[in-house]
Formats: sequence, C-alpha cells, structure tokens
Amino acid sequence: MINSFKQYLDEENSIAYFTFGRMNPPTVGHEKLLDSLSVKSGKNDYFVYLSQTTDPKKNPLGYNAKIKHVRKMFPKHARRVMVDRKVKTAFDAASQIYSKGYQNLVMVVGDDRVREFRALLDKYNGVKGKHGFYNFKSIDVVSAGARDPDSDGVEGMSASKMRQFAADNDFTSFAQGLSKSMNTKDSKKLFNDVRTGMGLKEETEFKRHVELETVSEEREMFVQGKLFDLGDKVIVKESDEMGVITYLGANYVLVELSEDRSVRKWLDAVEKIEEAEATVNSTVEPKAANLNKAMKQRSNRYK
Repeated sequence: MINSFKQYLDEENSIAYFTFGRMNPPTVGHEKLLDSLSVKSGKNDYFVYLSQTTDPKKNPLGYNAKIKHVRKMFPKHARRVMVDRKVKTAFDAASQIYSKGYQNLVMVVGDDRVREFRALLDKYNGVKGKHGFYNFKSIDVVSAGARDPDSDGVEGMSASKMRQFAADNDFTSFAQGLSKSMNTKDSKKLFNDVRTGMGLKEETEFKRHVELETVSEEREMFVQGKLFDLGDKVIVKESDEMGVITYLGANYVLVELSEDRSVRKWLDAVEKIEEAEATVNSTVEPKAANLNKAMKQRSNRYK
C-alpha cells in the first residue's frame, strides 16, 4: 500500500538483486557468489532462492535440509535465503520479487550462465505463464565470477566434485570445499546428509578415503592417512624432481612440480623428502659417531 508520493517514487525506482541456484551441496564457490551478490546490490535488497529438485545423482539434499545447511554455512546471508515452496525456477523467483513491488531486477550468476538467463528473463518479461507474471522496467544479468559453482565441470571446487568426495567417503577433501564458518560437527552433518541423499550409509569414523582391499602394507598405511598428507614435500623417484602433494586419490597422489606443472603418481613412485634424508643420515651419522668416539679415546690417553 502506497502512503505517500515519496514512497510511490521509491517503489517506482526500486531495484532487487537475486540469485537462483542448486547449491547441492553448498561450497566455497557459492560463498563467493553470495558475497558478490551482496556487494553488487549495495544498499538495495537482495534475495537468494534455492531449487527444489531432488534426486540421488545431482541433487541429494532435500529442500529443507539444503536451506538449513546454506544458512548455517553463510550466516551473514542467512536472512536473505528465502523459504518459498512456490519458487521452483528462476522465473518463479522473478514473479515473486515483482509481486513485492520491485520495478527493476538484477540477477547475479556465474559468468557461464549470464547470456542464458539474460535471454530467458527478457523473453518472459510481461508474459503470463506457469511461473506467474512479472513486468519489470529493466532486467539485467551480471556475472559473479569466472564460473557457475553449480556447474558439473571439474574446474575449481564445484558441487559435482563435492558429491564425488561424499560418494568416495573422502571427508578430508569434502571439508576443504566448505566455508571456514562451518565447524567439524556441521561439516560432518552435511557430509552425511549428502551421502544419505545419494542412497549411501552415514559414516561415523570419517576415514580419509574409500575402503580398499588389503593389497600391500603401503596401501593400507595410505588409506589410514599414515603415509602421505596434503602439503608433504616428496621426490619423484624416476626423475629426482621435488614437489608438493596437492591431492590424495584412492591409490595415487597429485604432485605439483611447478606453478604450471603437476603429475599424477602411484604411491610407490614418490618418497617423502624427510624419509629420503633419514635414509642418507642413517649411513652418515654412525660413521660420525664412531669417529668422535675414537678421537675422544685418543685424547684421554695423553691426559
């Protein structure tokens, strides 16, 4: 209800910003999206709508659980995360925003979806349909960054990679894709909710990697997290190149040799630098100790 001419002008020129995404599960990529949405909106209102599609493969989290986890992971945006069963698409979201009295709309998405949403939102502006109706004076779609965190690509930390970590029972890698605001308890809850939605059992031990048959003592140590860890400095045996472990696979590691070069190696193809040094010292130190002992005995003879 308009109570004054000033309010009428404000509503005539009002702008709402929004985003619509799957966030199944939410990741650090989504945190960047929401932070960008907040910054771009400035003093204007912004809204976050989540999809309601559920399936074991790409959308394991149910709508209610997803709302809960997103609000928990991104507390500064929690009040902007909308709960509305009527909103199932970005067009439903646009209609709901229009019904609130906003006259101008800006959608913030990953760079690879800007052109798609710009064309579709413009296409249905002023057109009644299953989504309802909206007729904004202006519609714009702007980029939040280089890519859409909901995409199924492998670049960066995507929701698809997070789902794979959950399927592989790789909690360590899964946790690295979450916001720092998530404590261990909340992270494990999200991890298990994703696994449950995928039809997998909940985990209580949270082992680093999937269970493997006992093939070798080295493999068993790796599975238990006792062989290598992220950030370990190693030597590639066949080339004597030194590098740093950046990823722990099921039975292999990724070793970064330089800023633009990484290699995938089996467990027995690399050796921790500390262990390599220890091997050398094990032969050198006894000789040094024997020499010191002999010199000490010789000195005592002439006292």
